[in-house]
Amino acid sequence: MIRVLGIETSCDETAASVVALDGASAPDILSNVVLSQIAEHAAFGGVVPEIAARAHVEALDGIVAAALADSGVKLDEIDAIAATAGPGLVGGLIVGLMTAKAIAAAADKPLLAINHLEGHALTARLTDGLAFPYLLLLVSGGHTQIVRVAGVGDYQRWATTIDDALGEAFDKTAKMLGLPYPGGPNVEKAAAKGDPTRFAFPRPMKGAAQPDFSFSGLKTAVRQAAQAIAPLTDQDVADICASFQTAVADALADRVSRALGRFRTEFPDQHEPALVVAGGVAANRVIKATLERLCTTAGFRFVAPPLKLCTDNAAMIAWAGIERLRAGLDEENAFDFVPRSRWPLDTVSVPVVGSGRRGAKA
Repeated sequence: MIRVLGIETSCDETAASVVALDGASAPDILSNVVLSQIAEHAAFGGVVPEIAARAHVEALDGIVAAALADSGVKLDEIDAIAATAGPGLVGGLIVGLMTAKAIAAAADKPLLAINHLEGHALTARLTDGLAFPYLLLLVSGGHTQIVRVAGVGDYQRWATTIDDALGEAFDKTAKMLGLPYPGGPNVEKAAAKGDPTRFAFPRPMKGAAQPDFSFSGLKTAVRQAAQAIAPLTDQDVADICASFQTAVADALADRVSRALGRFRTEFPDQHEPALVVAGGVAANRVIKATLERLCTTAGFRFVAPPLKLCTDNAAMIAWAGIERLRAGLDEENAFDFVPRSRWPLDTVSVPVVGSGRRGAKA
């Protein structure tokens, strides 16, 4: 039996969870407590790092206590502490990792510094028992990547955004159209009442051999369309949102199809290849349905963990800790680990903007 306490504070969710694994049995999420900060940031139309960090300081002790209480596991019965150490907002990372260090030191438990992206990458093994290798599409507010996942600690980035992350594009589109924060759910809600064919928005990078993403030009097209017909009616906003969402889904399908083809080539003996979709944008129903159809056509299994485990949470961090413990990858010097605002999963591929490098050129 392995029980790990996970802590997640990389952005605007304060979270703690206890996950257990007993031999060959399926893993068990004993608790998963998440406190959202949406209300604190709504007035600003996005996450304010200083406000997020202060909110983590105020809430984290209580969230950890609640996770332990909900799990029915005492701290001395926990085998290790795992905390997100990057990438993310450095203020929040400091709060979470320092709290984890204090708990681990006081309780004399091993400490694991977890890459937030690795948490997303391994969630499908927590929820669906998925075997390696598989393909991951990570679409969130801060990341848009396609990653080949071949094992714990064995990741290769096949594609990334050369400008904005998709979640960021949704949020900025919502802000341009006067929709409230968070942008993704509100754009989708408006799009449900709109005409997806009214505006002929571009499908960025469509047809390019390398399956990278780009959303800056699409945002520009949305702004130009909105300015051209201002002042906007509710129907105008709905039509823009529907057209934007359709353009995004088409662009994703084109980019992902390239990666599926490469996966087939590199793993020809894979009986049931799988595409895993994670991140908050994976909750969008139009995008999800588009990718499901693509996988069906390509002969891939489509795996999307439940929404509460797709968005930021601590269960995925605790599970990543269990995976690393089982693989013998726990670091002895984790107490010396310094939080990293940028920390790519794949340190071999040439970094570009959007994949963990500041100010880089594509």
